Amino acid sequence: MGLFKSILNTVPRPLLIKASYFVKPFIAFYLKGSNFTDPIDGKSFRKFLPYGYGNQRENALSPSTLSLERHRLLWLFLKEDTDFFKPANNQELSFNLRGPSDKAKLRVLHMAPEQCFLKRFKQQKNIDYTTADLYSPIADVKADICDLPFEENSFDVVFCNHVLEHISDDTKAMQELYRVLKPGGLGIFQIPQDLSRTVTFEDDSITDPKERAKLFGQYDHVRVYGRDYFDKLRKVGFVVNELDYTKKIAPELVKRFCLTPGEILPVCSKG
Repeated sequence: MGLFKSILNTVPRPLLIKASYFVKPFIAFYLKGSNFTDPIDGKSFRKFLPYGYGNQRENALSPSTLSLERHRLLWLFLKEDTDFFKPANNQELSFNLRGPSDKAKLRVLHMAPEQCFLKRFKQQKNIDYTTADLYSPIADVKADICDLPFEENSFDVVFCNHVLEHISDDTKAMQELYRVLKPGGLGIFQIPQDLSRTVTFEDDSITDPKERAKLFGQYDHVRVYGRDYFDKLRKVGFVVNELDYTKKIAPELVKRFCLTPGEILPVCSKG
């Protein structure tokens, strides 16, 4: 466990991303088993890897897809409650993304794309998939989230997960996400959140990485979001559904998929 923690805290994230492509097949083979299953690829393991920059979480990181709890939760939501993976004209699901005669591909923007989704989303024939980030080596477009190089109302779906806690001017970033999302579009903006906090804690004067890790949970975070995060999104203009999606999943599957009970999915739309 100490080794993983040390690697996370000392190796720059772009290098970690590149190295993981070579390492993960060997780890996945070594950890084969039947205790836990990654719903993204359906593969099972005797255990998942620990993960965390501070206090590490047991059975958090899938050896095969490198998904974390939040990724697996999002995948299940998209699969079961939206038509993200469906062809056009599917109107059976509660978070439908298409109109009755819309046969065009969904335009999707993915900020700071996660490896567990990247290849799978790129292979989907029903979406036009664009990835963007300022530093990620696997993103298509080099872009500042506070000044996105896309026209207003460009995308049907926008993913921006565990990014805003790194951004000093998160209000400006939220405004940009709102600007590029189409009216009626779907936005998922997950963040690390302390639900016991009513108000978000941030202090721009704290710049020391060790102090940030101590106060914000990670060396490159600039705040700890509280429950007011959803209202921050609403003030920008989003309609926000605070979805406790694990309540819709059988308890035995929550355990098998290594999800975090009570994690809230901020499901946003642009009216």
